[in-house]
Amino acid sequence: MGEAVLWGVVAASPLFIGAVLAMLRKWPPRWLGIVLGFGAGALMASIAFELWEEGLNRGGAVPLVAGVAAGALAYYIAARILDARAAKKKGEAGGGQLAVGALLDGIPEQLVLGIGLASGEPVSIALVVAILVSNLPESIGSAADLLQGGMAKGRVLLLWAGVAVICALATVAGFALATVTGDVFRTAASGFAAGALLVMLVDSMVPEAQSKAKESTGLATVLGFALAAALSFAG
Repeated sequence: MGEAVLWGVVAASPLFIGAVLAMLRKWPPRWLGIVLGFGAGALMASIAFELWEEGLNRGGAVPLVAGVAAGALAYYIAARILDARAAKKKGEAGGGQLAVGALLDGIPEQLVLGIGLASGEPVSIALVVAILVSNLPESIGSAADLLQGGMAKGRVLLLWAGVAVICALATVAGFALATVTGDVFRTAASGFAAGALLVMLVDSMVPEAQSKAKESTGLATVLGFALAAALSFAG
């Protein structure tokens, strides 16, 4: 169990660290867009090589596709709720949507990590680095947007601390559930994370990056994809 706590904290900590980095300086919109584009590319690689490919090999297409549909629907509904709340307050929900995406991705992803630890599977350092590469830009971008939208620094830090703690606890929960779950559950969890991420990328993260970084977005996205893909193959 101690190992699950350790790796849960390691995997989730970039979410909070990114929020802190957003506090330390005011990021120019162009640089923020490049960071978001880089993170989007890293997430695309994570979906393709960690969530989809491994899920398909582990449990087959049916639980994977069911999980993708459930994750996509869950994110879509959560994002529409945020949109409605932002409309009432005459604000923008972009930063909040990235936080929701991180939560809906992080919980099933770290559940799978915890189950793997309980099953005796070795932890891939390349995978941990890939999680950092994708989570850090996501939290920096969200926290910066929330600050620009007028949210108090304390509330932003509390929000991302909460997301990080919940994701870390998911690793512990996965470790505890390992004896009553199997490959089908793990595959469905991977699919759920992939579905939520795909909708978040198309609806929020990529458009946000494009609006800030303009013509640099595509290059930053490809670089993020290439680095995360290389880390996946190295693991």
